[in-house]
Amino acid sequence: MSRFLSEEDGCRVIAIGDVNGGAYNPDGLNVAQLSDYRDKTGSLAGFPGAKELPGPRDVLEIECDILIPAALENQIALDNVDRIRTRMIAEAANGPTTLGADEKLNQRGVMVIPDIFLNAGGVTVSYFEWTKNLSHIRYGRMEKRLDEIYRDRLVATFEQVTGKVVPDRQRRELLKGADEVDLVNSGLEGTMQNAYREIREALDKDPRLADLRTAAFAVAIQKVARSYMELGVFP
Repeated sequence: MSRFLSEEDGCRVIAIGDVNGGAYNPDGLNVAQLSDYRDKTGSLAGFPGAKELPGPRDVLEIECDILIPAALENQIALDNVDRIRTRMIAEAANGPTTLGADEKLNQRGVMVIPDIFLNAGGVTVSYFEWTKNLSHIRYGRMEKRLDEIYRDRLVATFEQVTGKVVPDRQRRELLKGADEVDLVNSGLEGTMQNAYREIREALDKDPRLADLRTAAFAVAIQKVARSYMELGVFP
């Protein structure tokens, strides 16, 4: 995740930790080099140009804009929540924040993106895979060639109208139809955006919902109830 955030989204990753400790550099870590170093040495300790964090939970207390507790549950608890210095927590593990710590974070105004939402991406893609297996046809097989034809016509129209020729490299990029991975990523992004929009709207509309976690549970329960009613389980 840290590698994706740094390389794809341009985030500055200043600290990374594991069960044995961590590495910290306020100017940013080279995540790719740190990953290679850990593969070779089996540890983050001693990574060149970084301060060593000896404790497994020390990385949680580094001041930052976004804190991402991953892999382990109950990482943020009453014994360390007061030392958490961040504006936002994105829960990439199942249950990384205890109930008591969550209440304190909300009181301090720290935005917590809950695991019930943030961890749903993997389940969403598993659902895509299930629907693909039912149809026995990979995504994009039926429409990719048609998509490429339309793109070719669009580029040709652009060249005709402007009187300019699109360079070969750009032409290949424009004409390339969506592969299966492109369609899956697009579907995942759209699903996650819609889900967050629903949660945010519920939070803004209902004064009884105090935070994103509560709003996410409320939205989920409403969807289950609606499904039961449509099936005739409830009168």
